[in-house]
Amino acid sequence: MLPRKNPIRAIRYGIHRLFSLMFPVIAVAITSLTLAAPSVMADDSTDSATNNYMKVLPSTVWIITANSNNETSTGTGVFVDAKRRLVLTNAHVVGDSRSAVVFFPDIKNGQPAVKRKGYLDQVLKLAKPGKIVAVDRKRDLALIELSEVPERAKAIELATQSILPGDKVDLIGNPGGSDVLWVYTSGTVRSVYEKKFNSDHGKHEFKVVETQTPIKPGDSGGPVVNAQGKLVAIAQSFSPNFNLVSYCVDISEIKAFMDSSWKPAPLATGTLLKNADLEHTVHSTGHYQVERKLKSGKTQTVFVAKDTEYFERADVRKVWSLVSVSKDEPTGELMMRLMRQSSATKIGGWAVEKNNSDEYLILYVAKLDATASDEALSGTIEYVARIAGAMNGQLKPKEEKTSSSETLAAWLSK
Repeated sequence: MLPRKNPIRAIRYGIHRLFSLMFPVIAVAITSLTLAAPSVMADDSTDSATNNYMKVLPSTVWIITANSNNETSTGTGVFVDAKRRLVLTNAHVVGDSRSAVVFFPDIKNGQPAVKRKGYLDQVLKLAKPGKIVAVDRKRDLALIELSEVPERAKAIELATQSILPGDKVDLIGNPGGSDVLWVYTSGTVRSVYEKKFNSDHGKHEFKVVETQTPIKPGDSGGPVVNAQGKLVAIAQSFSPNFNLVSYCVDISEIKAFMDSSWKPAPLATGTLLKNADLEHTVHSTGHYQVERKLKSGKTQTVFVAKDTEYFERADVRKVWSLVSVSKDEPTGELMMRLMRQSSATKIGGWAVEKNNSDEYLILYVAKLDATASDEALSGTIEYVARIAGAMNGQLKPKEEKTSSSETLAAWLSK
């Protein structure tokens, strides 16, 4: 399911320069990819398959993105709209990136250049920069808008309706474990149905084209076409339990996504904190920790979630601060007090949780639109710190002051 990701081992100057020129915020390093077993190329014995491969190839792209930690990710995509210069891929291929480098096949004398290294060595000549303009994580779809399109590129034709079980399909992808690109495979549609499932990237729900085809990491987002070379789906994931069973996003979901109002991907939390010039550390849980100094002179710790949460097309970012930890269950009086404050505060509210040590945690939690600006995040952090800090002072047990005469009386009574 995942696009192929690797630790950075060797910097490719061309990619780094292209990102630096077009997208100064991102510095990219490209590595050699060496995990999944390589897939096989098209079988020349079948003329129809070869013709389909060559028909779809000019619409297929290789995508490279980098996240806020400069970790690179690669995947596949398909050129779907020449007028708007749009490339379609999976949302999990682009992750939280806002920009991408896109390669179209370099075809000469009717044959594509397939060596991965050759494309990296000629990045300034062969690559095109693009920006991620829309994501739908529920459908696991994303759109990349290219700055320009090479003459050799050709937008793919979309099928008018879903494919049927038993039909043959062809796929083109860029498996991460292979030294070559534009790898062909074919298979049969097993079923078409609505699927709801969880992945490392969140919760998904879309119409699935289940195929009997091998999909490898790096193939994600690649075109799945029918016998006429029309797009019927894009590759999304493979089954962890059954060999050669793969899942693809149906054409009906693709069309609905492209016709809907576009929504950009939320920026990574680390990027927003840097943009807001907020000093922060990364907690052992992976969440971001910010220390805010209050007017009282005390410091309140605020956490910002490392990942955004989403439902349908709504993306939210969670910000919270811990106020109290106790073995004792909160009293009814305290609960009523927290409820009254929650109804009065501008954003967020109080939450009581129980951890694995049977301790009761009292937290102030706010959730804001994950696509909001860095200024909005900074303001939310400040607000959460102030509310939590005020309650922290009220809930802290007061020290009992005893006079000397009271102490003497206590001793004499013994």
